[in-house]
This record gives sequence, C-alpha cells and structure tokens, in this order.
Amino acid sequence: MNESQAREEICRIGKSLYERGYVHASAGNISVRLDDGFLITPTDACLGLLDPAALSRLDREGKQLSGAPASKTIALHTAIYRAAAAFDANTACVIHTHSTHTVALSLRSSDAELLPPLTPYFVMKVGHVPLLPYHRPGAPAVAQQVGELIAEYGKSGRPIRAVMLSRLGPNVWHDTPAAAMAVLEELEETARLVLLASGDVAPLSEAQIEELRRTFGARW
Repeated sequence: MNESQAREEICRIGKSLYERGYVHASAGNISVRLDDGFLITPTDACLGLLDPAALSRLDREGKQLSGAPASKTIALHTAIYRAAAAFDANTACVIHTHSTHTVALSLRSSDAELLPPLTPYFVMKVGHVPLLPYHRPGAPAVAQQVGELIAEYGKSGRPIRAVMLSRLGPNVWHDTPAAAMAVLEELEETARLVLLASGDVAPLSEAQIEELRRTFGARW
C-alpha cells in the first residue's frame, strides 16, 4: 500500500467506524506505518469527516512533517509498532476507539484480561486482550506498559493484537486497516454478548481451544 492509498484507506475506515457507532465526536484515532514513517489522524479529528490531505505525516522518529497536528497517541502507536514487529513484521495499522461495549465492560472488571475465551471467533480473530489500569489520555507510561505486554505475551507464544485501556477503549493492530478493523469489530461484538448475557458465561474448554489451534492456527 503506497502513501496515497493509505490516506484513502484511513479515511474509509474512519468513516465506516463512525457511521456504525464504533467512535463518536472526536474520539479515536487511526495510524498506518509507511516505509519511511507514519500517517495518523489529527488531534481532535472526527473519524467520520477525515480529509486525506490533512492527515498527519510523520517521519520514523515521530517528528511531524506535514498535515494537521498529530494525535497525542502517536507515542503509543509507535510503541505498538516497535514491540509488535518482533512477532509480526507485517503489522502496519493501529486503531484506537472508545467503543461502547468494551469500555462498559472495562468499568466492571479489574481482571488482567478484558475477556475470557468465550467464542471461537474471539479466540481466532482477536486472542488475549490485556486490560491496563486507568491512566489519563496520552499518559506517557501507557506506551511503555503496552510495549512490555506485547513482548511478554509474544515471548510466551501468545502474540496479541489488542490491548484494552480501562475506561478509555481498545487499541488493535494488524497488517492492514481493514484487518485491524475486523479485530476491533470482533472484540466489540464479544463484549456486547457478555453484557447481554445473564449470569456467568462459561468459557471454552482447553480441549475446545486446542482444537481451534490445530484446525485454524489460533494463537491463544
């Protein structure tokens, strides 16, 4: 994907997420890693009204080269790219939203992970989602913590594609904007199912998860 295509794809994904209620107002951001730097949505931009020409262009070190002022989350995004590269060199897009059901679930949980392995597609398409304690938006400590979690899970043979920031929302990543959006959609849908279900929900058994590993290469 060249830079022009990446600009158009960021705007397409942003509009889709906004129109379907995954983001609201100026919440959320999207970045794409290029060969020589990054594109990221501007600070306080509405993802439903993005202009390809106004996206923030940064060099490899995160210094802004052009476009509107970059989202304050660029430090977190670059930390994700650096850490994830050790386990998936093709990681090229990070999406952050304030999705309703994932945030609602984080308000009720203090567990180490946002969700247990409840559905086969959550296991296969999302995987483990560490839940970080609350920090203010843009807090510098978050980038370091997320990088450490990506390394910890990856070294244990359980590479992750998402982390949940308590009271704020998920960050997800993959090799294309469309693939990252699919991770976000599956994560939000699983959170919605949990909130809709009454009583405790039993997770998949270890035998059932092992079958998903053997059959579909699930990384749980």
